[in-house]
Amino acid sequence: MSFRESAADMRDELVRLRHSLHREPELGLDLPRTQEKVLEAISGLPLEVRLGERLSSVTAVLRGALPGPTVLLRGDMDALPVSERPGAGGVTASRFEGRMHACGHDLHTTMLAGAAHLLSAGRDRLAGNVVFMFQPGEEGHDGAKLMIEEGTLDAAGERPVAAYALHVTSAMLPQGTFLTKGGPMMSAIDELTVTVRGAGGHGSTPHRAKDPVPAACEMVLALQSMVTRSFDVFDPVVVTVGSFHAGTVSNVIPEEARFAVTIRSFSPSARERLQERTVTLVRGIAAAHGLDVEADYQGIYPVTVNDAGEARFVAETVREVYGEQRFRQAANPFTGSEDFSYVCDQIPSVFVALGACPADRDPERAAYNHAPDAEFDDAVLPDGAALYAELAARRLAGATA
Repeated sequence: MSFRESAADMRDELVRLRHSLHREPELGLDLPRTQEKVLEAISGLPLEVRLGERLSSVTAVLRGALPGPTVLLRGDMDALPVSERPGAGGVTASRFEGRMHACGHDLHTTMLAGAAHLLSAGRDRLAGNVVFMFQPGEEGHDGAKLMIEEGTLDAAGERPVAAYALHVTSAMLPQGTFLTKGGPMMSAIDELTVTVRGAGGHGSTPHRAKDPVPAACEMVLALQSMVTRSFDVFDPVVVTVGSFHAGTVSNVIPEEARFAVTIRSFSPSARERLQERTVTLVRGIAAAHGLDVEADYQGIYPVTVNDAGEARFVAETVREVYGEQRFRQAANPFTGSEDFSYVCDQIPSVFVALGACPADRDPERAAYNHAPDAEFDDAVLPDGAALYAELAARRLAGATA
């Protein structure tokens, strides 16, 4: 029986696990309920299991009966601080107000647990080892980086020769469609927080104050111009000011103005220049206005870069197992960001998108990931689990052939 057929037989168990995870979403690095559910889901399998020290991670190693290298499969587990809209998701709603699996990580966790069952059942034919990386803290908490620091990449005793991650989308892709590409797949993300300090005063006599608001506004506009005048359009960057705060009432000049910027890029060189250019720009404008400025630039996640050879292997596998119509070659990278990038930096890896939009919805109009009404269809659970297993087994077989 193929992995795809075996996964289809597991559908009910996969759906139950996904719904259980969806009902009790947890945030950040501390996911005790989620960790417990994962441990229960993989209990009884021939796995070497290790728990995280600084986060609620689960690292499980399956050693095949035949000698060979190691591959890694990753599934993230954390939810988002989003209030679920009643009726969204098509599953039992979150029990926790203000928390929701709005990005589909409950599906990823379920698929990875399913893959552990599929590969364990075929352990006698497995030529090498598989590391299952159940990761908390993807949503801005450096979970992958912490797991790497705690030794996940070396859990089998040797570095994996390849790593794979699946990520569902509630929109854009038709249900059951896999999408990836070689090269940059997801952008790097950084954050810039700027505080402009002046001297407060009365709104009727601005010449007696040092108004930080016009200078801060000038900075916001200059950052937009910088994108088109300092960076190659074929190596794009995205700069978005998402927060701006100053003052309390209309007739008082405040002492400070503060704004926050999210910055995305697709190459290490552009990312490095962004830090230098943005900080220099805001400091120069502040100096021209005779104001003080504090510019705090924080790197969040690097560019997620897919290995070209591994991306071709994924495409071939999807086409062979699911048919040509189920695979799409991505024309461009996504402007979202991922901490799977830390794995990609050390191991030839591929990040794969899987359409989980309900079949009766238009993917172009459906609510996208992170929305309070984002909806992911359980129908993709068996195919996601089977693809994880296929990639691991085929990659190991190819490495030892």
